[in-house]
Amino acid sequence: MAVPQQDRDLAAWMATYGPGLRRYFRRRVDDADVDDLVQEVFLRLQSAELSQPIDNVERYLFAAARNALISRHRRQKARATMLHEELEEGIEIAEQRSPERIVIGQQEYRRVLEAIQNLPPRAREAFQYHRFENLTYQAIAQRMGISKEAVKELMHRALVRIVEEMEPDL
Repeated sequence: MAVPQQDRDLAAWMATYGPGLRRYFRRRVDDADVDDLVQEVFLRLQSAELSQPIDNVERYLFAAARNALISRHRRQKARATMLHEELEEGIEIAEQRSPERIVIGQQEYRRVLEAIQNLPPRAREAFQYHRFENLTYQAIAQRMGISKEAVKELMHRALVRIVEEMEPDL
């Protein structure tokens, strides 16, 4: 099966211009966002319905990269505004909470903590690293001396056990 010319060009451009785009984004955003933005640039290129071939691919890609940064900034700004509005609404709701609702919330909180404490030691350790220290699965795997897949399995077990303990008694 033959690979279409457009796909061959895209693969070549990814290999050629990908490292430069990564450097461009590393100077402007957090490392965690670099690969997503590079992917967004190539996705834009792939989905663009161009009527003519691109004369200067590098200029086109870096213009797309700049536009991706602008779009990202706009999304973050809109999200920050939305979160700010939600926070203001949440403050009003918090003031309306009844003493009964507060007690129920405290009881649920204690149940969650107890469910976490009841996890098997290694599952609890992985869960705490991920949820309380915000470590990635890869970082947890390195810290615990296990594979990333083992961390995924421990997290799955932990979440299933917590959900089971939190379900209301039937």
